[in-house]
Amino acid sequence: MPPTGEQFEVASGDVRAVVTEVGAGLRSFEAGGRPYVETFDETVRPPRGSGTVLVPWPNRTARGRWTWNGEPQQLTLSEPAAGNAIHGLLRHTLYRPGERTADAITLHAVVAPQPGWPVPLDTSVRFAVGDTGLTVTHTVRNVGGEPVAFGIGAHPYLRAGGDATDDCMLTLAATSTLPLDGGLPTGPAVPVDGDLDFRDGHPLRGRELDHAFGGCAPAEGDTVVRHRLTGPTGGVELWADPDFGWVQVFTPDDHPGRGRAVAVEPMTCPPDALNSGTGLLTIAPGETWTGSWGIRPLQVS
Repeated sequence: MPPTGEQFEVASGDVRAVVTEVGAGLRSFEAGGRPYVETFDETVRPPRGSGTVLVPWPNRTARGRWTWNGEPQQLTLSEPAAGNAIHGLLRHTLYRPGERTADAITLHAVVAPQPGWPVPLDTSVRFAVGDTGLTVTHTVRNVGGEPVAFGIGAHPYLRAGGDATDDCMLTLAATSTLPLDGGLPTGPAVPVDGDLDFRDGHPLRGRELDHAFGGCAPAEGDTVVRHRLTGPTGGVELWADPDFGWVQVFTPDDHPGRGRAVAVEPMTCPPDALNSGTGLLTIAPGETWTGSWGIRPLQVS
């Protein structure tokens, strides 16, 4: 079995996506033969979290420690070099395929009670493609006996078709940024300003980003948050429900087969939210939360 498990393809016309059994990762998405996320070979693990689902928290938890109902919790340090827990508990889990059609698939996994995580959560992710692009819908149900706070995110690397990352402009629907050191907050969020104000777009050439942005909200009259990557010959939009009020942007220069890449990660909460409480969603026993985000190609005039 490859490191990402079985590969599930969904397609509608010339729009197609490939999703992995391990981690419910988005390994590829293209329309009209043009790629709109960075991909990787199925024989390797997702590089730098590429395409993976981040649940029951995105990003980092400092030292893997947090408190639930007054009780200290110690998560496994999945980022051992830095001594943190990172990107949740299902990145290496085999998801179970559920309802499936030619253009959609739903994958299921349970966050089991374990050291550092006290309440079981039944989760699913539905990937559907169509004329407007890709829609990803997350569902989380508390199957335990007590309430718990959680967060959720995803880790796609956007790509504007064949355009090089350095030739692209990034636009974010974000009004604040969270100061970070080593990926962890050093203070409260502050209004975006100067080079960190992407509301009207900034070119990516020469920019090194690993920043958390907040205050992401729909524009007046709209219903979803919209972030965009546009290049000389094409563009791509990542949209998300309002619960995804945060976005992490990361620009590594060593994505396999690509070099410079840009992750635009929709998140319901910022780094270390299990400690700060910022943006956390609380779910009671028997309750269900659902949220969606998606990717659609853009025509650039």
